[in-house]
Amino acid sequence: MSQWLSIVERVEALQDLELDTRLVESMAARHGALRGERVDGINFYTPTFKAYSTSEIASCGKSAWPAVSITGAECKLACDHCKAKILEPMIPARTPDALWRVVNEQIAAGARGMLLTGGSNHRNEVEYGPFYPVIRRIKDTFPAFKIALHTALVNRDIARRMEDSGIDAAMMDVIGAQDTIRQVYHLRRDVEDFEASLACLTETSLKVVPHIVIGLHYGRLLGEWNALEMLKRHPPDALVLVVVMPFYAPAHRPFVTPDPKEVGAFFMDAREALPDTPILLGCARPAGRAKTEIDVYAVLAGLNGIAHPADGMVELAVRLGRDVRVTPACCSIAVGDEVLGLESYSSGLTIDIDRVIEEERRRRRAPAGAGRLAGIRVVVSASPG
Repeated sequence: MSQWLSIVERVEALQDLELDTRLVESMAARHGALRGERVDGINFYTPTFKAYSTSEIASCGKSAWPAVSITGAECKLACDHCKAKILEPMIPARTPDALWRVVNEQIAAGARGMLLTGGSNHRNEVEYGPFYPVIRRIKDTFPAFKIALHTALVNRDIARRMEDSGIDAAMMDVIGAQDTIRQVYHLRRDVEDFEASLACLTETSLKVVPHIVIGLHYGRLLGEWNALEMLKRHPPDALVLVVVMPFYAPAHRPFVTPDPKEVGAFFMDAREALPDTPILLGCARPAGRAKTEIDVYAVLAGLNGIAHPADGMVELAVRLGRDVRVTPACCSIAVGDEVLGLESYSSGLTIDIDRVIEEERRRRRAPAGAGRLAGIRVVVSASPG
């Protein structure tokens, strides 16, 4: 048994997993050869737009980073993987005045930032035009309030308008397969349009945080590696990886759940392709056993952050000797203090390693001195002050 598999098996919550031995051994060898400043640190994010807790991480507040949609639940594309359902739980702000009111209400309730998004038109563009002045007003009035904007496709002029509005981070999905654009997104745009949008955004001073949706082509991996090549040509400030969740797929175009082993192999490819870029595993991924396997592969691959980590991930990262932190914020907004410079931490979540060990001992009925993780450094951050 490889050393890494042995480490995984020592984590109580992971003992029933059946990981791919050859993949784990390959990941261990490839990780050992990596050279890059983003290779060994990991931050466990607890997004606050969902209630969340595990045995290792206490729950955090629900309103610090709300998601706001300028179109409410409406989207012209109705992509096969989403059908606009992702917009439904978001706070609607359909006019600039409504956005100003929503932001003031959320700040009064304790919000420190927001995800601003909306449904796309038929060209995969979110029509923010009337909203740029109020976004600028929000940033001028509340400079500490962080805004991460889902850009969709843009040209150079739109990218500059976004930059002038003062947003803190620009996010877009990068799709690398023409068949996926046409069949899943129902969109008459080209792969080159996605790369051109990425280029326009990275030419600005904005923090650019693209997403790759793994398994977007009906659960199969198709254009993900081409998307990675685009990112190598236009390096972002951070990359968020998510795994398609086929809950809303139409009956005539069903999705399969992506194979966790294939997802894990892509994690390793991404880590090697961008060794100096923070790579984060976002909130969206299949639930249950598949999620736990995916999260294990994310930790093994050396990704820098996991949102909503499955039980056992903190301990696994500690046992692997990673520098571990916890940040109570949406990964797409915070992407670690290295991206948005969230440097003010005064109180909040901590990692109680002793509690993790105690729980492991209780479950496994180990002797009092067994399982100690002493000597492994853990860096703890707290909530933004």
